[in-house]
Amino acid sequence: MTELIAVITITLVAVISPGPDFAMVSRNSLMLSRRAGVLTALGIGLGVLVHVGYTMLGVGLLIRQSRWMFDTIKLLGAAYLIYLGIRMLLARPRQAQGVAPAVALSDMAALRSGFLTNVLNPKTTVFIVSLFMQVVQPQTPLAIQLGYGAFISLAHIAWFGLVALCFSARTVRGQLLAIGHWIDRLFGGLLVGFGLLLAQGQR
Repeated sequence: MTELIAVITITLVAVISPGPDFAMVSRNSLMLSRRAGVLTALGIGLGVLVHVGYTMLGVGLLIRQSRWMFDTIKLLGAAYLIYLGIRMLLARPRQAQGVAPAVALSDMAALRSGFLTNVLNPKTTVFIVSLFMQVVQPQTPLAIQLGYGAFISLAHIAWFGLVALCFSARTVRGQLLAIGHWIDRLFGGLLVGFGLLLAQGQR
């Protein structure tokens, strides 16, 4: 029971902590649509399952002990965030009034944006690996460990799905879409900042 409480508590604290996932879901929900935001949240949940999968296979321990492998993941994640951020920084002012998005985003693209943002985030790597190596006991049955992984993924989907619902609310979007290009630049700056911090941060 103590292990379960620890997993739930640590997961909830980690999920609501601001980071690239939050920025991506907020931006897609506000600037594109509720559907795009929810699919981004689902992509994040799928990304979490990747981290859980390689951790349970033992690759997570290898990543934790291998400096070059961790640094490679960190630089790939940083490059992806900076790339997305620059694209948002270069967003042009909209001419249309109303709520139509400036650039259409397919369902798969929205899902992929959330998936890649999470799966290339080394902070998620550290969180999942540390949780399973330090909190979850080796003798914990595999079925329960799989249950923990499912819970962590669902917690991400639930939280970021809620974020998507909030930022895609009609009143919120109606007030902010008029300055949409500035919001794009704000989120773009945040993603570039996250990317630079990842690239410069020490293990």
